[in-house]
Amino acid sequence: MNAFDTTLATGPVCTDQAVVSAEAAARMVAAAVAHAGTLGIRINAAVTDAGGTLAAFLRMPGAFLHSVDIAIDKAYTAASFGFPTSQWMSLLAQDEALRLGIVQRPRLVVFGGGLPIRRTAAEGGALIGGIGVSGGSAEQDEACARAGLQAVGLG
Repeated sequence: MNAFDTTLATGPVCTDQAVVSAEAAARMVAAAVAHAGTLGIRINAAVTDAGGTLAAFLRMPGAFLHSVDIAIDKAYTAASFGFPTSQWMSLLAQDEALRLGIVQRPRLVVFGGGLPIRRTAAEGGALIGGIGVSGGSAEQDEACARAGLQAVGLG
């Protein structure tokens, strides 16, 4: 075996990984912003890949500046755990140690507006990123994030 082999005696060393394309990420944040316009709110929208690295970002003029990082962190949280950020409160209610400890973690957002991005069920449903929106209520933010997913056939 040489240094360029991609297998070990027991199997492959690497696997193919699906990622969010730049085009899809751009369409998602644009659709989230468009939906915010119909709601009469100004938002920040972010898409990350499965590793939490920013893939796309769009800020509406007049959107809250503090919401820039919140939108990015919602996408990061959804990508890193694989479920909507809105589910955190019910999870934390069941476990005091988790409630006290996890909220100390940087970049964790425990309110709505972040959704995981998954391949379609026909493609195996693999987690490929997260979309986060901040600027409206948690429900409005999640609706905008869902519009982003729908724009690429994932919602």
